[in-house]
Amino acid sequence: MSELKTRLRADMTAAMKAKDSLRLNTLRMLLAAVQTAEVAGKEARELSDTEVVAVLTKESKKRNEAAEVYTQAGRGELAANEHAEARIIDEYLPTQLTDAEVADIADTAIAQVAEELGERPGKRQMGQVMKVATGLAAGKADGSRVSAAVKARL
Repeated sequence: MSELKTRLRADMTAAMKAKDSLRLNTLRMLLAAVQTAEVAGKEARELSDTEVVAVLTKESKKRNEAAEVYTQAGRGELAANEHAEARIIDEYLPTQLTDAEVADIADTAIAQVAEELGERPGKRQMGQVMKVATGLAAGKADGSRVSAAVKARL
């Protein structure tokens, strides 16, 4: 079992003992999402820590989008609940990279692709650059931020 999944289970038990219903419900939802991802596909399997981080990132993004929709609809109490859940999820995610670090990753990815191609990549090679940049970011930066940084440099 991945370390992150084990930590989620242990924290869920602690939340039960502390009677912290918000944390308990959020952790239950996260573990359900991880379990759903494990049984998705043709064969059930254990997820690695990086795959669990990807599931948690997706769930955090869902909470932030839902909070935005609730805010636009004038439902502040529901938006606050979604934000609280997102903060709990973010505790389990790696710290996000700053804009300068994302720019450095974009520059490094462009340099690697340029070395492979023998020339500086252009807009047509953005997919190749994004593949390298996404690997370097490894869940520490949102894909849209990485994409924007790469696009600005090509």
